[in-house]
Amino acid sequence: MTQYLDFEKPLAEIEGKAEELRALARANEEMDITDEAKALDAKAAKILDDLYGSLTPWRKCQVARHPNRPHCKDYIEELFTEYTPLAGDRNFADDLAVMGGLARFNDQPVVVIGHEKGNDTKSRIERNFGMARPEGYRKAVRLMELAGKFNLPVITLVDTPGAYPGKGAEERGQSEAIARSTEKCLQIGVPLISVIIGEGGSGGAVAFATANRVAMMEHSVYSVITPEGCASILWKDSEKMREAAEAMRLTADDLRKLGVTDQIIPEPKGGAHRDPAAAIQSVRKAITGMLKDLSGKDAKSLIADRRRKYLDIGGKGLAA
Repeated sequence: MTQYLDFEKPLAEIEGKAEELRALARANEEMDITDEAKALDAKAAKILDDLYGSLTPWRKCQVARHPNRPHCKDYIEELFTEYTPLAGDRNFADDLAVMGGLARFNDQPVVVIGHEKGNDTKSRIERNFGMARPEGYRKAVRLMELAGKFNLPVITLVDTPGAYPGKGAEERGQSEAIARSTEKCLQIGVPLISVIIGEGGSGGAVAFATANRVAMMEHSVYSVITPEGCASILWKDSEKMREAAEAMRLTADDLRKLGVTDQIIPEPKGGAHRDPAAAIQSVRKAITGMLKDLSGKDAKSLIADRRRKYLDIGGKGLAA
């Protein structure tokens, strides 16, 4: 069943009417509703084009958080073969908000790491809604060290509202774990590619996305804080999230212009949740191109390229 966002109500009404007509036709084989259904489909397509042709930053946030959007687990299952998950940080526990392990991408051995939000109530609770604890980042560090030891490219899939801010996480060194993961991203002498597939929130995202190449899905977002959090701090009113989203420049278009990200991956019309298979194949194509671009570079060049990329961020504004 299609889940509609609040701004998609006009689309929901038209597509609902089309489905009602088809249900009547299925119940009565003598009824011919072909022309009426086609007219409604055409109208729905036009509304969809209009809605997604000019999404505001806040609406992009809503699309990035859509519950039916493909998550890390979906990408791993479709894009990678021989995936062997590796669990635990060898210190405290295994964080289910972070998936990672050895795999093959287009038959090339790689290490894949990503945030997983879950797709139903049970799995979302188990995965802590994609908010990693310190052990999740320490697991990522362990996997990146393994990748460096065996000269395996690292592919990260980012989809988190931010690192988990709970008391236990803080007691176990949340900020230190995030810093160590970010540091390890800068140190490893293998190609490191990151794709923002949904939300890229705060240091919890940067800890995986300090990469040689960073790509964003067309309707993903990447920011230092959620719009609601920003609005609560600046205006003491979380309902001003629309203004905050506009000011934060968190969309793929703005971040590409600012030099924070390198590539925008197109999504199917209406967002990745309307055609997950097509969205996943777009990501495959992008990762393939980025891996090819980095192939043949030695460890010294890869590390220097990565460091230079992040030292240059902030060197140009949107006006440039």
